[in-house]
Amino acid sequence: MQSNAKIGAVAAYDVSGVTVANGDDFHESRTQQEAEQAARYRLVIEEGPRTGSFIYKTMDRVTGEIVKQFPREQVIELMRDPGYSAGAVIDTRA
Repeated sequence: MQSNAKIGAVAAYDVSGVTVANGDDFHESRTQQEAEQAARYRLVIEEGPRTGSFIYKTMDRVTGEIVKQFPREQVIELMRDPGYSAGAVIDTRA
């Protein structure tokens, strides 16, 4: 397989001040607000306390606050216990 692709610079334009003059201004402003809110968050993936485990955090770029985390902090504490194994939290024996 040959790769003759050339990568070059692409012009970027600031469109943040551009307004749309159609009858759907509410929809456009709401879409822009949702896009700005989504851009405010970032996904951070950290290695968990055990080999092969990971912690996924959604963080607010502005405040640094953790908005969501998976797994929860309580589960991470359980994983630090040497006797913990997945599924061992609930005893299903009758």
